[in-house]
Amino acid sequence: MAKEVTLIATSAMGLESVVAKEVKKLGYDPVSENGRVIFEAPISAIARCNLWLRTADRLKLVVGEFEATTFDNLFEQTKVLEWERYLPEDAAFPVSGKSHKSTLYSVPDCQSIVKKAIVERLKRKHGVAKNMPETGATYKTEVAILKDKVTLSLDTSGNGLHKRGYRIDQGEAPLKETLAAALIMLTNWRPDEPFVDPFCGSGTIPIEAALIGQNIAPGFNREFAAEDWSFMKTAVWDRALEEAEDLANYDQPLSIEGSDINHKMIGIANQNALEAGLGDLVSWKQMQVKDLTLRKSNGYVIGNPPYGERIKDKDYVANLYQELGSVMKQHPSWSVYVLTSFKAFEKVYGANATKKRKLFNGFIETNYYQYFGKKV
Repeated sequence: MAKEVTLIATSAMGLESVVAKEVKKLGYDPVSENGRVIFEAPISAIARCNLWLRTADRLKLVVGEFEATTFDNLFEQTKVLEWERYLPEDAAFPVSGKSHKSTLYSVPDCQSIVKKAIVERLKRKHGVAKNMPETGATYKTEVAILKDKVTLSLDTSGNGLHKRGYRIDQGEAPLKETLAAALIMLTNWRPDEPFVDPFCGSGTIPIEAALIGQNIAPGFNREFAAEDWSFMKTAVWDRALEEAEDLANYDQPLSIEGSDINHKMIGIANQNALEAGLGDLVSWKQMQVKDLTLRKSNGYVIGNPPYGERIKDKDYVANLYQELGSVMKQHPSWSVYVLTSFKAFEKVYGANATKKRKLFNGFIETNYYQYFGKKV
């Protein structure tokens, strides 16, 4: 096994720089591209990145990259790659695929050809006469083609990295944990400052804030596909988990509050926080936005309110934003960050944002409106 491998941390559009910053903080040298961050790292990075990356969607191990414009070329270049370095004789390796602006546009054909090429390579290298048994651990393989450039990779994460393991229940339009973490990391909030989410829903943003505030690895309480891989020794995972435990700051005091108008969502948020082991770190309250009370002089309001995507909800949402603006006008030292697709947000809020950033919440194009408070 090579000392270093090539890894890809996939990213939601607009969050590449945030993911890259996380990768760099872990000690690796990232290069940002559309929808992904690529970097060279030791094998141990597979465990460390899966545990620590808060804003990446998943982590992939690159087996090879090359140009291909014909199926024969795809087959031959796939077959020459050293798959046996990663896949043992009994490996199960389902192949998924995607193709964009490529000569090889038939994804099912590409999947089938890559599968056949890997089988041929492994049969020869492992000395198997018949088809591979595929009775062992799963090494989910992907063929991704962009403008005739083929990337062949193994998914090390399994479930997406947004699945932290603490969400027992959720509302109708839950915010991904990875995006929630990104919203926080795009601010200057520090753990010793007050943090309020007046639209907390199932509690994702306040829970992610608590994890960040105490430097708790987001993947600490879940499992990853690569834990079952033969070349990923148990000791590697043990060291990564030990590092995460050592770096956690459980003694860091936090002032984090989540409120919502829906009492049912407050109950769900509390359950999720308890599942995350953060039950005593976040305060939950059923409350309307107009009743929001900020007792300290400085702090951060960060929220993902309803967007009013349905016509009948637009008046309600506009009123909600107006109420928030009225409350925050009384607290100019507080910074406010709001994610919404509502085009007239600044008008109804009553002030132009200091800064805006385009982000995607799933397939919904949104703006992240940022108002920087004047600290006192």
